[in-house]
Amino acid sequence: MRSHHSVLRHKVTVPLVMPTIVLVTALSVNAIATPTQWSFEHVIHSAQQNDPWLTANKHQQQALESMSEAVNTLPTPTMTLGLANLPVDSFNFSQEAMTQVKVGINQKFPRGDSITIKNQQLRIKSQAYPYQRQDRAAKVAVEVANLWLDIYQRQESIVLINKNRELFEQLVNIAQARYGSFAGVTGQQDIVRAQLEVTRLDDRLTQLAQQQSSLWGALKQWLISPNALQRDNEVLLSTPLFSTMMVSKQLPSVQPLLADLLPLQSRDSQSALHKLTRVMQNHPAILAINKQILATKTGIQLAEQAYQPEWGINAHYGYRDDDPMGTSRSDFFSIGVSFDLPLFTNTSQDMAVKSAISSTEAVKTEKLLVMRQLLSRYDSAQATLTQLQARKSLYQKQLIPQTNALAKAALTAYNNDRGDFIDVIKARIARLDADIALLAINVNEQKIMMTLNYLAIGYIPQTSHVADHNNAFNLRELP
Repeated sequence: MRSHHSVLRHKVTVPLVMPTIVLVTALSVNAIATPTQWSFEHVIHSAQQNDPWLTANKHQQQALESMSEAVNTLPTPTMTLGLANLPVDSFNFSQEAMTQVKVGINQKFPRGDSITIKNQQLRIKSQAYPYQRQDRAAKVAVEVANLWLDIYQRQESIVLINKNRELFEQLVNIAQARYGSFAGVTGQQDIVRAQLEVTRLDDRLTQLAQQQSSLWGALKQWLISPNALQRDNEVLLSTPLFSTMMVSKQLPSVQPLLADLLPLQSRDSQSALHKLTRVMQNHPAILAINKQILATKTGIQLAEQAYQPEWGINAHYGYRDDDPMGTSRSDFFSIGVSFDLPLFTNTSQDMAVKSAISSTEAVKTEKLLVMRQLLSRYDSAQATLTQLQARKSLYQKQLIPQTNALAKAALTAYNNDRGDFIDVIKARIARLDADIALLAINVNEQKIMMTLNYLAIGYIPQTSHVADHNNAFNLRELP
């Protein structure tokens, strides 16, 4: 029986941010009838391409950019139109010299440099959105990869159990043929025990199939195109799109971004810690928070503008009619300046500045918390990877060969009437469990590698150009 660790594994470099490609997101009616394989890379690309969150985030960025242009103008001037000094005894417009029709315009000028600062603040806020999209796409890659790997584990476990089920059915036939010529109690027990193990394997297959269907349901939300949902929601959701789906039969080998920090010994060196800290400082989540810090600092400058007076200018034109004798009267023109006096600053301006400062410090604290979480997660994932690799080596070098040898020895002893049938059953079960355990170790290793790469996506090798690195891992601006 072929052991699981001999399954061909192909190396891939998994992109953590979706490339600009067009994917087919709908299957034809004929395609649904045949099983369709989803590769590891295709599932990640499709999930990133069909993520509505990324589209919404792009619209939010565009909204801020448009708002920054909107605030970069003076307030709308106000017009006034009135009739002044009209005599109430006759309501005659030409009776009194001071009676006039007045037209005026007022223009306010915001305090200090508040217009420029508001524009700058909104532009800085909008610059955080591309980093948020990079972080989101990387998280989607990890989540979808975990779902794909879980489905792969169930799928290959079913393959292993089906192969062993055939062996147990052969053992049933052997037991029936061996004791078919005479009805012995021991022979009957052997047959029943072998049939019981076949039934247990069927139960394990049912459980795995149920888990696989549940995982496909969880993966379905990432693979359906939002455009397809808008076109025909009910038809698409009722289509058995994933009833005949399966993942590819090759387990990917995700390559680490920080290969030189993966050994456990490297984690204890101070230089490795400094390098890892620098990598985390370039993480998209941290870069997005840096933009928030800059925006809140700009908010402090904006609050300080409240100490400056708000200026205004007004101009009025007054039209007068001729006097009753027909003599022409001169029209009037008035112009003036207004400004407020920010005298009582202890209860308004001072508190606004303190609030802006506290907001900045709060975001700085959030950055420290996120940095600590990233470093802790990387250290924990690194330690987990080391243990998984140790277990993998133990299974490949000792447990798998030992269980295989035990299964052969038990069957040989039984055929030569020197062993019990129950020992054959136990040995076969141990061999199957070892294969399934090694499969789980290989799958979990790839999950941990995806997590490590997510945490290290801010890594830029010194020997390569930044653009080359971005192209290699698709760490670029999302469409």
